[in-house]
Amino acid sequence: MQEVPQSASAIPLRQIRAVFDDATIRVYQAYSNVIADAALAAGTFVSPPFKMERMTWIKPSFLWMMYRAGWGFKDEGQQRILAIDISREGFEWALANGCLTHAEGEGGAAPPKDRFPVRIQWDPERDLHLDKLPYRSIQIGLGKEAVNLYVTQWIRGITDVTPLAHEIHALVEAGKLDEASVRLPVERVY
Repeated sequence: MQEVPQSASAIPLRQIRAVFDDATIRVYQAYSNVIADAALAAGTFVSPPFKMERMTWIKPSFLWMMYRAGWGFKDEGQQRILAIDISREGFEWALANGCLTHAEGEGGAAPPKDRFPVRIQWDPERDLHLDKLPYRSIQIGLGKEAVNLYVTQWIRGITDVTPLAHEIHALVEAGKLDEASVRLPVERVY
């Protein structure tokens, strides 16, 4: 299994990088305390408070999740960072049943989104300062059909990584980037 190259110029524009093994891949989401506590207690998302009818976005990139949630400090609705281990079969089903949220290339038109249960979006990856990098990370939006599969079949485990996020953030704020880097989850090319 290949490790992510150190040089940003050697990294393709679009590449899935994640923590994974033979059976699972890790994705991240940020939620309020009430949703996170219920999910951690049940080992999956519980409705209510989790809304099964809403699109939910999963992100394999830890640093992109930190950007989106502001290290868990952005707002009350994103104060808990969860690492969700899902089946690789489920993840690959999501990829196979998704459409891009935006058209690719010049003159390209995105397919009609209502025909697909999953949305795929490629956004700039982030560094420890949450600044944009020259390559992209995948975000996967699960619509109603996919959310049901995610919650009832794909999830293998949920871990609260908020303390890790806060620890890394504190090291970044203190200028201890080497220490912060070694605490990051090791994401490999998927």
